[in-house]
Amino acid sequence: MFAPRAAALLAALTLVAGAAPPRADTLRLIAGGRDSTMALVDLNGARMVEAAPLVRFLGGTLESRDSLRYRLRLPGLDAELMPGLPFFKTGDTAWPLSAAPALDAKRLFVPLQLVADLLPRLARDIEYDRAKSELRGPAVVATATPVRTAPPSAPRKRVVVVDAGHGGTDPGMRAPLGGGKVAFEKTINLGIAQKLAVALRDKGFTVVMTRNRDTLISLSDRGAIANRARGDLFLSVHVNASGTSERRLGSTRGFETYFLSEARTEDERRVAAMENEAVRYEPEAAVSASDGLTFLLNDMAQNENLRESSELAETVQRHLAARGHPGPDRGVKQAEFAVLVRAFMPAVLIETGYGSNQSEARWLASGEGQSILANAIANAAAEYLRNYDRRTGIGSQ
Repeated sequence: MFAPRAAALLAALTLVAGAAPPRADTLRLIAGGRDSTMALVDLNGARMVEAAPLVRFLGGTLESRDSLRYRLRLPGLDAELMPGLPFFKTGDTAWPLSAAPALDAKRLFVPLQLVADLLPRLARDIEYDRAKSELRGPAVVATATPVRTAPPSAPRKRVVVVDAGHGGTDPGMRAPLGGGKVAFEKTINLGIAQKLAVALRDKGFTVVMTRNRDTLISLSDRGAIANRARGDLFLSVHVNASGTSERRLGSTRGFETYFLSEARTEDERRVAAMENEAVRYEPEAAVSASDGLTFLLNDMAQNENLRESSELAETVQRHLAARGHPGPDRGVKQAEFAVLVRAFMPAVLIETGYGSNQSEARWLASGEGQSILANAIANAAAEYLRNYDRRTGIGSQ
């Protein structure tokens, strides 16, 4: 599955490789009869240049809605880049960079390699002289639009999307409580999700729930709800069940958190297949998890989301363990969950415990157990977002 992508990446690396530009402290810019000099700075071990004045001087525009994704437009070039991600995307091609773009005091900096190698290859009428550290742009430069960014005085409140798995005609797994009583997964999920929403609101977050009652929501619609809400995180709550061979014993216990990627083990594939079976209750088939994953892994922004989803999953697992979950910590896992494919943000699926284990099922169905789970997940979300803001230099709430 990954061979064509690896070949394309190797070709791109070969294309942009070459002799590094000589050490210099300034970059000379010549375009449209004008002559200017820009300082080169060292950030994260790489020589960098500030992107906004560079692009404006060349007659282009640099746009950003939220300081997470930037669009660079120059004559003959329309590209995207993101702080922290060492790629420069044009159309369907992601060109590797020698260093990731970085934010410093809310200003975007790009590696000198972008100026020396990629812009001369991809944009019209741009040349770079390595010996002189000199960039020559178009002879005629259009009036450039200044960088559009969200005003720092009005940060957007963080939005967390809470997804209670299953619902309506899709009951999910049946959890034995003893004495002939059972609890359906859809009911346990909703109870945890509702308590999680309260805990998140108490922390100052805006919360959007994919469902707040016993109703069927298609797997693909859940991600669409999150995207329309411009969610910052997507948390899907579920209850696990043992495989057929183990179910008679009902001994398996514990919690695990998944992010979207190729399953590595048979158990990961089994859990994904179990949760993806929900499509049979939908009037129309949802997106294929495998097809969606292939699409996502080809998209630069979604690669960033997958990396952040892994970080979020680690944080959730740590908080669940610290809050006293009665089962063992089964770790962070990865699989092709259809519900995560359409959520274009850091997204995880939390298997809060094994409902096939009678003692764990009782705890999952109890108000006390659901409150412990909800508070742990809310604390994890808050910690993850604080750390994300610290890493990227972006303020919120």
